[in-house]
This record gives sequence, C-alpha cells and structure tokens, in this order.
Amino acid sequence: MTNIPSSPPAAATDAATQSSVPSRRSLLRATAAVGAAAGLSVVSKAGSARADEHAPTSAPHHRPSAATIVTAHGAFAESSSWDDVVSILQRHGHGVVSVAVPLRGVAFDATYFSDVVRTLPGPLVLVGHSYGGVVISSTPAAAGDIRGLVYVSGLAGDTGETSADLVGKYPGSTLGPTLTSVELTTGGHDLYIDQAKYHEQFCADLSNRKAAQMATSQRPILESAFTEPFGPHPLWKSVPSRFLWGELDRNIPRRAHQFMSRRAGAIEAIEVPGASHVVGISHPRLTAALIERAARAAARTR
Repeated sequence: MTNIPSSPPAAATDAATQSSVPSRRSLLRATAAVGAAAGLSVVSKAGSARADEHAPTSAPHHRPSAATIVTAHGAFAESSSWDDVVSILQRHGHGVVSVAVPLRGVAFDATYFSDVVRTLPGPLVLVGHSYGGVVISSTPAAAGDIRGLVYVSGLAGDTGETSADLVGKYPGSTLGPTLTSVELTTGGHDLYIDQAKYHEQFCADLSNRKAAQMATSQRPILESAFTEPFGPHPLWKSVPSRFLWGELDRNIPRRAHQFMSRRAGAIEAIEVPGASHVVGISHPRLTAALIERAARAAARTR
C-alpha cells in the first residue's frame, strides 16, 4: 500500500489537529466499513485502511445527510454517466443534482455550473469527474455553502495551470492520438474520442456494449478548454477534498492524480487497482460511499 502524505488546506486545519481525533477515527471506520477484500489503496488524515467496492447496496442505518450533492461530468461523457452513483445516493436519502456541463471552456463552464449551484440549498458537496474537476475547482466559494469536494478521476488545478499541463505533467496519457475533431463554423474545434478507440482509451473496464453506447453519446469539448488556465482561487485550497481514481487511467496518469491529491491535502485519496478513467461507472458503490462520507462531514460542520 502506498501512503500519500498530505497537508490539509487552511479551511481543513482544524480537522487535522489532535483535538479532532474522534472524528478522524470515525472517518477511518467509515472507510473500513465499506469492506476489506478488494485491495484498494486508501489514504486519509486518519491513516490507512482497506476498502471494497462490493459492499452491500442496502442503505446503512443513518439519518439522510442534509447536504446537497452536485455532480459535474467531464469531456467525452455526459450527465448520465453519474446515473448508477446517483441511484445509490438517492436510495440512501441524499439529494443530488447532475449538471449537464457545456464543455465550452473553464470560465464559461464554471459560470454555468455556479449559476446552478446558487439555486441549491446548502451545505453543498461538489463532485467532478475528469474535466468536471476543473469545473468544481473553478466554482467561486461565494456560489453557496460549499463544504466538500470529491474528485473522481478529476483534475484539481492551481492558478494559471491548464488541463493540458496537468495531463502532461507525468508520462502515461495516451489520449492525444485517440482524438478526432470537428471544425466549427463559429470558430475553433470540438474534440471527440474516435469511437473505434473509445473503449480501450476511456473505459477499458466496462463491457463492449456499454462502451459502444458511451462512445456514441459522448459530449465533445471545445479544444481551447484544455489550454484555458484555471482561475485565481481554486476551491480545493479552502474546502476539504477527497480523491478517487483508477490505477489504469489512460486519460490522466495515476502519478498526476497522486500529485493533485497530495497538493490539495486530501482527506482521502483512493486508487482502485485495475480501474480505468471511468472508475465512477465501473465502481459505483465505492464512489457513492466516498461521496456519502463527504456529505456526512459537510452536514456535521454546518
């Protein structure tokens, strides 16, 4: 098991002090309660534990969280990519909104997402997959009572960085050669993953049928979005975060995920052995459990 040391963001400092040991132990117990058989690497401020995505799907005996969960999908996917996770969260009594991200650029997408967030009751937990991590990172703190962030194979960039910077920071991404483009009459290009290459590149741990369906319905992203810098106040610097990614992510190298989670001082950082870029689809129960822990923590700090 690889320990990923982390330093908490300013807003999470109290959670890292000795006086908060009971809550840290509670977090560890919650992590361990997911199971102990799948060999997942789990790192948190409370220490290390084992987790299992094959945990029972029945709801645990706890009061529904008062937090609202808001998800942002990434490029080459759509809001329905969250459906399995959302079903679990709703079954357990959580309120969830899956936002359809325009994928037109960092500032544009963050503004659109923030407009939705402003309409929702708090406390709030924002969840982003892949480029959706860019969106939640770039959401202004004033958009709502945001108490937690969850990055599911998500990009957590710093001021001035771009998605391209983060993806290329470490070797391993094979995304570039799989892309195809459509020239827009309004200017610029929309990027897609070639349908023939989609399964291997994007979601190798899903069935052929599911991959073909996703390849057909994938949402394109404006090419310039990958080179547009993050804004001046990344939300992970002030809001506690959790990270989950697949060991065999071919879009964003695992070392990049490790780097981002360490830099953000993640409360939990989970690498799933053998999982692809769409770990939220291939391991929905594990993903939902992580989001639930963020939601319960958000409700406690209300």
